[in-house]
Amino acid sequence: MAERFRNYIDGKWTDASSDATFDNINPANRSDVLGVFPRSDHRDVDRAVEAARARFSVWGRMPATRRADILYGAAGILVDRKADLAALLTREMGKVLPEASQELDDCISLLRYIAGEGCRFGGAIASREHPDALAMALPVPLGVAAVISHWAFPLAGALWQLAPALAAGNTVVFKPAEDAPLIATRLVEILLEAGLPAGTLNLVHGLGEEAGAPLVRHPDVALVSFAGSPAVGRETAIACAAEQRRVSLDLGEMSAVLVLEDADPDAALDGAVRAALAISGQRWRGATRLLVHRKIIKEFTERVVARVQALRFGDGMLTTTDLGPIINDAHLKRIHGQTRIGLREGGKLLCGGEIWREGDCKRGCFYAPTVFGDVTPKMRLLHDEVAGPTMVVVPVSGLEEALALANAVRHRLVAPVYTRDPSRGFRAIDGLRAGTVAVNPPTVDGASRSAWAKFGRPGTSGLDGAAPPLTGFADWKAATIDSFAKRQPIPREGH
Repeated sequence: MAERFRNYIDGKWTDASSDATFDNINPANRSDVLGVFPRSDHRDVDRAVEAARARFSVWGRMPATRRADILYGAAGILVDRKADLAALLTREMGKVLPEASQELDDCISLLRYIAGEGCRFGGAIASREHPDALAMALPVPLGVAAVISHWAFPLAGALWQLAPALAAGNTVVFKPAEDAPLIATRLVEILLEAGLPAGTLNLVHGLGEEAGAPLVRHPDVALVSFAGSPAVGRETAIACAAEQRRVSLDLGEMSAVLVLEDADPDAALDGAVRAALAISGQRWRGATRLLVHRKIIKEFTERVVARVQALRFGDGMLTTTDLGPIINDAHLKRIHGQTRIGLREGGKLLCGGEIWREGDCKRGCFYAPTVFGDVTPKMRLLHDEVAGPTMVVVPVSGLEEALALANAVRHRLVAPVYTRDPSRGFRAIDGLRAGTVAVNPPTVDGASRSAWAKFGRPGTSGLDGAAPPLTGFADWKAATIDSFAKRQPIPREGH
């Protein structure tokens, strides 16, 4: 019988008020139930927010160095338990074990970074027009932060939201994604073991409409940090705007890969497939649109299809697996629905396009990696998020058309560009409206407005730009701690 887990509210592990539950299923094997979790509602949210509000005065006044010690201690625990946590992450979410291990590395880097930033989090002094006046602004925590995380990066994603909030002195009510509640429970346990005071972080499991929505709308919540779909993100923003509540949204935008005719074909192929199909295409900020110059599109597309057809999919715990499962049955059907839309609009299916039920895959949620050709700018395939192992190849006549088409895509946070020409690389950096423009990138990660480049022929060093200060996913939250605090003006007496 599967183990039953509980919420963590005001220092106590407790069931949902309704005593209702939901099962946590391994997407690679539907018969593998990882645990039974509380299906919370507004009553549990009310208790969690009240506990966080009651503890705020103590945690908010705790010295920043002490808060940093706790976060740094949690990083040490993650180091010691990395192998076990990576295995759990693979079993619960489905990503292959190397991807899960990389997520743990990013978590460790992030916690150490935020711990240090929390100690350096200081005020500012500004000159005033009056010669005898002194204007000061000191950072103070906001209050209770509501954190709602996503299943794509259930550990790193949650820490992107939790660590800055806690470092800034806020107390937190944490509602993790219902598809990955166990790794969230382990994270809370680790933070408590590291010394986090009871009630500072409260954990409420449940479904979005039953637990997430009441949390967003709770009158005692000062800030909402939401990671999820654009549709729910819009609803969250509207609800917070109505209450004049601060909100931070991470809606997982995806983007396009630009492959120009002078690109290194091997580097472009490796980068494009990795960018599109990591975590079986469910990756946050993946790049599933390939904008390829007409001069090379036939040969490049043939190589993409051959590479994709050679990928092995199955249980992410197996060393022979390249692609793991889709997170759940509902998302599997959604991906297949996008394939049908592409076919109706005239896209040419080059490979894949079907739910995969061969061998052991019939026990889980697997979708054959899919490539579409003959995609035009008006097709929904180019603009709608599939969030699955689907790649679309679009011909472009040159850099200018590629820039225009990439900028027309609604979701464009990351834009890898492949070219050997430094001038075209810098033109892409300047012309793309994207959070990160990566020219010939060794990896495709990040979401800050940055760019790094490597030009030259294969085997030569070329011109290298500096890489981001943190590796992987930790980089994109590198400077967000300030969003979890406000600047409180401190006037000088008499002025």
